[in-house]
Amino acid sequence: MADAKATFKELVKKAAEELFAAKGIQAENGIFEKIAVQSAPNPEMGDLGSPMFIFAKSLRMAPPQIAAEVAKLITDKSLGQVLAVGPYVNIKLDKAGAAAPILKAISQQKDSYGSFNQNGKKPFEGRRVMVEYSSPNTNKPLHLGHLRNDALGESVSRILKAAGAEVYKVDLINNRGVHICKSMLAYKLFHEAKGDTPKSLGMKGDHFVGQCYIEFDRYLKGEKDKPETAHPEANQMAEDMLIKWEQGDPEVRALWQKMNDWTLDGVKETYARTGVSFDKLYMESETYLKGKDEILKGLEKGVFFKADDGSVRIDVTDVVGKGKDEDNHEKVLLRKDGTSVYITQDIGTAISRHDDWAFNQLVYVVASEQNYHFKILFHILKKLGFDWADKLFHLSYGLVNLPSGRMKSREGTIVDADDLIDSLHAQALEAIKERGRDGDVGDADDVAEKVALGALHYYLLQATPIKDMLFNPEESLSFNGNTGPYLQYMGARINSILAKAKEAGISADSSEEAVSLLSSEDEWALIKQLGDFPMVVERGAENLDPSGVAGYVYEVAKLFSKFYQNCSIVNAGNEKLAGARLYLAQCTLQVIKNALNLVLVPYLEKM
Repeated sequence: MADAKATFKELVKKAAEELFAAKGIQAENGIFEKIAVQSAPNPEMGDLGSPMFIFAKSLRMAPPQIAAEVAKLITDKSLGQVLAVGPYVNIKLDKAGAAAPILKAISQQKDSYGSFNQNGKKPFEGRRVMVEYSSPNTNKPLHLGHLRNDALGESVSRILKAAGAEVYKVDLINNRGVHICKSMLAYKLFHEAKGDTPKSLGMKGDHFVGQCYIEFDRYLKGEKDKPETAHPEANQMAEDMLIKWEQGDPEVRALWQKMNDWTLDGVKETYARTGVSFDKLYMESETYLKGKDEILKGLEKGVFFKADDGSVRIDVTDVVGKGKDEDNHEKVLLRKDGTSVYITQDIGTAISRHDDWAFNQLVYVVASEQNYHFKILFHILKKLGFDWADKLFHLSYGLVNLPSGRMKSREGTIVDADDLIDSLHAQALEAIKERGRDGDVGDADDVAEKVALGALHYYLLQATPIKDMLFNPEESLSFNGNTGPYLQYMGARINSILAKAKEAGISADSSEEAVSLLSSEDEWALIKQLGDFPMVVERGAENLDPSGVAGYVYEVAKLFSKFYQNCSIVNAGNEKLAGARLYLAQCTLQVIKNALNLVLVPYLEKM
């Protein structure tokens, strides 16, 4: 539809210009570039429409009157029938003329279909976008919250790349700080003397270190209703260990490195399993000192100030506003003992990244809990004089909650990522066996894994990022409705349809003569939807939001189901019509595969 939209926009523009000239009215600068073309809400009104509201003030006419005048001035009818519908200029496209270019583009571009706009260009070509996501701590495994973060970051990266951007994916490993020292302290207290390792205990490294973090919390708080078993001094012990780490104490550093390696090995296994990858891993331990140096430089320049308690701070009134609590008007950048805080590290990391890979935009995929943090971070980088600070963007997303409430890693109530995927995998495998499909799908275990990942990723991505959500495993695994497994089923079903048509001796026919036969409402609705895919990709890249792609592929699947129900391929009764419908089915499968890849849902040939 991209070509038809572009052509129709030009026709409307030319007619509008003629109308202004006929009335002797000078159009304001750029007004004709604001002409919009959108899909008509009702096929009876046309396929495309262009609203005339933007011209009402200049022409001093009601929009319906303008629409009637513009429609009369469009004399080129080669695209289709032009008509005025209220304040809109609409067009009923010539189906044969519009369908052929859409299907031809899909069949020729194949995996790259969706990347090119109506001008034949990739809309984000020449743009360099760095995307940061995941950002795990090395004191625990990935959990459900990380899975939403990872899905968003990976999907947005794929959509940006599909739109033509050069994408550089980075992961910030939070591998230092007092929370890391808490796991280390628990290891020394409960495991070191016994020589425990993840291997000796038969555990993934990240799970073992996460267990140490939980053990620290229990040691700190003591047993329930037994205050005498608590160890409140444990927090100070962890703080002391952090100071030793910053001073380079060999013993502390050796334990830190060992436990960090255990965690990262485990996290990388989960990344590989979920299809998440990065171009570079940044370690906080390597960037926090750079941030500290920048703070000290800013202190000398007067950008920051030293408070009475010896800490280094910045006045953030410009960010929080004067009506807020006075305590929020200052942000600590270095503690009174000289140690760094999170924002100090983020300052150093941002600077290092731009030095490493000069970006046009840096997108931080981080939960909405950190909205304030990023406002302050961007404000500080601007104050320090970095002109690229205007290119930073926080892709804020809502929290993923449990039915029982929010997750708390210290108390061991998080939904572990590996355990969740294992559970989805087991349920998917059981469903395959219950349907008697385990002998037909090939490797049933591999299919179950892909169904689990499709269920998980689609459920996490179908909602707009900013919304909080409740993850429901049973709903995510449904083979009916708006779910990943349903879309995988539709892909496998179309693949089966293509195979059966081949067995029946039917060949796809892409000739204009054959395509012109695709004139029913069901065929035309599906073709129009396929033609919208490039626009959906571009919009997803602009908004940094995969939910539009998720909703789009679901609509394609529904329209194909309706098309196949009403438009038989094998029993079409006409060789050319059968070939054209088979060609449409091929193109539909290609678009579904392309869209599923963007929302991290594995395509399955059999299901």
